[in-house]
Amino acid sequence: MKNLLPPLEWGRKFFIFYFLFFISYFLFLTFAGMNVTQSAIQMLQQQRLLLQLEYETEREAYRQQTETIGIGRKVKRGDAWWPLRFSKSYYNSLNQLAVEVVRTADTDIEHNFEFGRPVAFFVCDGEGGNIRYFRFTGTVSYVDGDRMVVTVPDRAPLADLQGSANVGVQLSFDETSYRLMLEALDRVIRGKGRLGYLRDLFSTPAMKPETFTFQPMHFPYLNTTQEQAVNEVLRAKDVAVVHGPPGTGKTTTLVEAIRETLMRESQVMVCAQSNMAVDWISEKLVDRGINVLRLGNPTRVNDKMLSFTYERRFEAHPDYPQLWALRKAIRELRAHRGRSSSDAWHQKLEHLKSRATELEIRINAELFGEARVIASTLVGAANRLLDGQRFGTLFIDEAAQALEPACWIPLRRVSRVVLAGDHCQLPPTVKSIAALKAGLGRTLMERIAETHPEAVTLLRVQYRMNDDIMRFSSNYFYHGLVQSAPEVRFRGILDLDTPMQWIDTGSLLKEEFVGESYGRINKAEAELTLQELQHYFERIGKQRLLDERIDVGIISPYRAQVQLLRRMLLKQAYFKPFRRLISVNTVDGFQGQERDVIVISLVRSNDEGQIGFLRDLRRMNVAITRARMKVIILGDRRTLTSHPFYRQLWKYITQLKHNDDEDTTDDGADNRADDDESHGTAV
Repeated sequence: MKNLLPPLEWGRKFFIFYFLFFISYFLFLTFAGMNVTQSAIQMLQQQRLLLQLEYETEREAYRQQTETIGIGRKVKRGDAWWPLRFSKSYYNSLNQLAVEVVRTADTDIEHNFEFGRPVAFFVCDGEGGNIRYFRFTGTVSYVDGDRMVVTVPDRAPLADLQGSANVGVQLSFDETSYRLMLEALDRVIRGKGRLGYLRDLFSTPAMKPETFTFQPMHFPYLNTTQEQAVNEVLRAKDVAVVHGPPGTGKTTTLVEAIRETLMRESQVMVCAQSNMAVDWISEKLVDRGINVLRLGNPTRVNDKMLSFTYERRFEAHPDYPQLWALRKAIRELRAHRGRSSSDAWHQKLEHLKSRATELEIRINAELFGEARVIASTLVGAANRLLDGQRFGTLFIDEAAQALEPACWIPLRRVSRVVLAGDHCQLPPTVKSIAALKAGLGRTLMERIAETHPEAVTLLRVQYRMNDDIMRFSSNYFYHGLVQSAPEVRFRGILDLDTPMQWIDTGSLLKEEFVGESYGRINKAEAELTLQELQHYFERIGKQRLLDERIDVGIISPYRAQVQLLRRMLLKQAYFKPFRRLISVNTVDGFQGQERDVIVISLVRSNDEGQIGFLRDLRRMNVAITRARMKVIILGDRRTLTSHPFYRQLWKYITQLKHNDDEDTTDDGADNRADDDESHGTAV
């Protein structure tokens, strides 16, 4: 039997072994951590290069548009108002010089002006005349119909502007958003602490998001997957993703998750890519009795929306009249400044400025202290009012529509993030084809969903669509996991009606290209679209349409076709009683909305089988799933079915029609789908 080592020898070797093991393990973790960090940083550096490419592409496109596209084209694209009328100018509650303008022509054109967008004023003698720009840039404060308020620099030549004839305003290139996104990427690339941890976590499958452990809470007004999503949000220490397909109650779930989070935290931040999305979630939170402070003005201007904006709350504060008087005194003192100002003048000015600053800080402290939710767009989260503010949780709604660099703007202020959206619907807008192909369009939500699928909860019950409409979307985009709630499964307008219909317009109705970088139209298809809608209205009956307020959305992926359909709709006397029930817009314009009936004009019809950006199938998913009870698609089957998605859609609708025919008897009932028209065949 071998002798044992003396106790001291054993102890020394034991200590050396574990010391070396510990050092090796520590070095492994260190180098692994360095590799993780380097990988995450390299990914963000690539995003920065792609964002810079997108910036250069958009700036060049704006330069070319400004130099080559006439004023008439800009107006028709919704990028300019001309001519316009000046209403008044004043200093707003935030002490910004504001000018109010009114659009006087082409008031039926859907415009692209919204809060926060930069604009430039110009003078143009006629559609073919030269354009002279004023040398300052303004910012849209808010838009209400044909009325817009623009904030301008204090030294802007308002007298020259308001005294000129044929003045217009157009969207300017948005340098600010790109600058803020690039700064956010630089900050996270250098990030340490919590920001650096989240950066590494989002890019590394080996790092797992941490969670709390507790028994699931029960919410009787939510379905099973909505309840699961709220519980997963509450458990998450780092990140949670709520994946909400169309009609599954994503907003309802998110509002409940925010409400429950506020039971544990004093304040949260809520952001979204667009002002409209911020308005929507803010309004739902206010309806639940939550105190929301909305930074930036809402898209839909009404008393309810304005009541929770920062500007309106600021004006309503009891100390505001005193602050306004101080600011007025400062402006008057500056206006009457002599060539050589005395020490007394400087002392008085500094005293007034000091009192005004003290009062403004006090008002802001009270407004932010009272609010439970701070709401803004992602870019708006860079607002100076938020300097120094920290939040426990950030909620990003419609996260699948936001560029990743934009998401990092508010992420620096928080400890954890909850993303909600659907990456099978509208993607972010990327204008550079090269940047898009290289990955700029891949969102932070998509990346987290792929890297950490355990952080994702899919909402699986939809409450909007007839089951036949929903099923194609569910099978193609969501692996068949989305089901219809029983109360909507068989919803419809007419008895024995097929919920989805494709009118094959045939190859005779050719598309046309309207002007450089303007868009495509199909005049004959537009006429057929309104004919089919009229026929469907006649089957329903005028009185029922008006009594039940059956609403209709006419969608086309092409803006030019949308403009054409709007003009044609206004000219047709038949639709005059129903105009309030019918809206015409692009797919993007219908995001987040729903209608009883959706009519889709696909436009493309050519011998080459080219379908352009109809290849972005997420837009078709949005278009189809806006409908509650009926979808009518108009398009050239031969052109469109060259793509496998549209081929599957055609087969699905054909099978639906075949099944319905088998389930009904030939009782002489009107069935439009069996009628072969000279201009197309209905399926």
